[in-house]
Amino acid sequence: MTTIRREVLTLPAAPLGTDNPLPPLRPLDEAHRIDDRDRARLPRDMARQVDYEPLRSLLPLQVRDGYGRVRRPRELDALVIENDRLRATVLPALGGRVASLHHKPTDRELLYANPVFQPANFALNGAWFSGGIEWNIGATGHTTLSCSPVHAARVPAPDGGEMLRLWEWERLRDLPFQVDLWLPEGSDFLYVGARIRNPHERPAPTYWWSNIAVPDQCRVLAPADEAWHFGYERRLRSVPVPEHDGVDRTYPPNSTYAADYFYEVPEDRRRWIAALDEHGHGLVQTSTDVLRGRKLFVWGTGPGGRRWQEWLTEPGTGGYCEIQAGLVRTQLEHVKLEAESEVSWLEAYGPLDAPPGGDWHTALRGAEERLEAALPRADVDAAYEAWRPYADGEPGERLATGSGWGALEVLRAGWKLPGTPFDEVTLGVEQHPWLQLLRAGALPEPERHEPPGGTLVARPWRDMLETTAATPLAEYHLGVAQWHGDDRAQAVRSWERGLMSLGDSRAPAADRWPLLRCLAVADQEGGHHERAADQYAQAFDDLCVRRPEDTGGNEGGDGDGAARWTAAAAALGRETIGALLAVGRTADARAVWERLDPGTRARGRFRLTEGELLAAEGREQEARAVFDEGFEVADLREGDESIGLLWARLDDAPLPARHDFRMRPAGG
Repeated sequence: MTTIRREVLTLPAAPLGTDNPLPPLRPLDEAHRIDDRDRARLPRDMARQVDYEPLRSLLPLQVRDGYGRVRRPRELDALVIENDRLRATVLPALGGRVASLHHKPTDRELLYANPVFQPANFALNGAWFSGGIEWNIGATGHTTLSCSPVHAARVPAPDGGEMLRLWEWERLRDLPFQVDLWLPEGSDFLYVGARIRNPHERPAPTYWWSNIAVPDQCRVLAPADEAWHFGYERRLRSVPVPEHDGVDRTYPPNSTYAADYFYEVPEDRRRWIAALDEHGHGLVQTSTDVLRGRKLFVWGTGPGGRRWQEWLTEPGTGGYCEIQAGLVRTQLEHVKLEAESEVSWLEAYGPLDAPPGGDWHTALRGAEERLEAALPRADVDAAYEAWRPYADGEPGERLATGSGWGALEVLRAGWKLPGTPFDEVTLGVEQHPWLQLLRAGALPEPERHEPPGGTLVARPWRDMLETTAATPLAEYHLGVAQWHGDDRAQAVRSWERGLMSLGDSRAPAADRWPLLRCLAVADQEGGHHERAADQYAQAFDDLCVRRPEDTGGNEGGDGDGAARWTAAAAALGRETIGALLAVGRTADARAVWERLDPGTRARGRFRLTEGELLAAEGREQEARAVFDEGFEVADLREGDESIGLLWARLDDAPLPARHDFRMRPAGG
């Protein structure tokens, strides 16, 4: 019989640390943008979906950048679904990631199972880790739920057994979703029923890609003769499959640089993608036709691609690539989900044995015949139809708890969402101020002196902020919501009113620095860089005056007030130094540096900042010594070339391999 049980997975793991408490007001730094030269040549439907409400802000989320790179054994809660053929291991505290899919008769792991948990800056909001199957919902990029908990429970399955249901509220688009996983008795395939709902009275942009990590010593097969190629040069163009520029790109080791290949699967073809090793063994993913797109991502064999793969795991671990399946042809597109509607589909994951080599069409035909024999296309469609009535089934035993944001939204709007209950008992500390605003019409003043929490920015919450008492805290949150709504002039006025209402108050809750920092960002975005530097300097000074004395060097991830103050000082200090250096005020930047906690200055991100500061001061030998002493920027963003740019200022030698994260050709 199929069983679902709790288990503990012990891995070397880096701590997630404390989230950045500063609201992300700047435009989204997203690498997946199309060069204007290519836009006019896109098919009409693709161009329309590329232009349809691309994500421009991370609000209401905060950036997750508090993690490090020191790994220690850590116990991770896991949920295991198992029948006599397959064993799937799911991590509910980490986005519901399927960490392992083990085929028992052949004793083969079908996925790339990362032997460590190492966050890196690849998710839209920062922390992400590689390996397994992840459920990407929200917008172009890795989901903000990569390292966040989701709800999980047992529910009845269509075959009379049990399913594991995962569900959460995706906050970027304000949409609830669910993922149901089950293993029919005797099946070699893990079935996955997925659904995204739009309960709003307006359409919503929707995005989904199931991302499957597999060992890269393979050939990737998908039923297509052409693909849309996208690299870090930000060019999107159609290329032939399998050969492009004289090289068969369906073998991941044949690519030098990181690239996406979005396969153009004909309308009448079955949707599937497989990764097979040299012996013809591997994994296949197939689905109902709603999940239209298929993709191959390769890191490339160049120095940057190899370095990134080392960065995400540990020495001696094999490389991996990603095969993916999504709602549209490319990940640069978003689709419209109409008001009060939903979209759903079924996926299946399992082993496939087929000859991968030789002529492309011969290999495709052989793999498709083997897939049809193992899991007929008609059976996938029938399984979807059988699952649909069970999608609304109420969860039974709760196996994991996600966030309280869904419960807050359900309380606000009174939505009924059968199958995915967002219970009031899940409301936590983060939701309590907003619950009071909802019920009493006022934001409570903080019970203890600490940095402000996150801001809700959706229109209903903004309306409530506009009618509540105009306290400095309310003006701060209102300004953030107005900024998100692109009402920047009103946002600035709200922040200025908040400052004016503070006057010369020195009450514990009367911090000026959050408002000053928001105004500094507004000045930077408006091109007033000298004034922004002034605002930043004042903000950092106010934070240093007001933060408790016992926070110095606290790098913990326990979420207490001391850790939040340390995170706030680090984040604001880094921004302040950058703003001051941008206008040539190196002495002021040095003064900010000296006031940072020693523990903060020792972190890799701040060693890089120190090198930039020393170079700006003309102390190039000392800046070069920072490289000799060694540092690791734990939250280095994909595509970030700041390390290489600083090195080029200091030394004519090639960039050391340990710092070479370049993902495109030189000059590309």
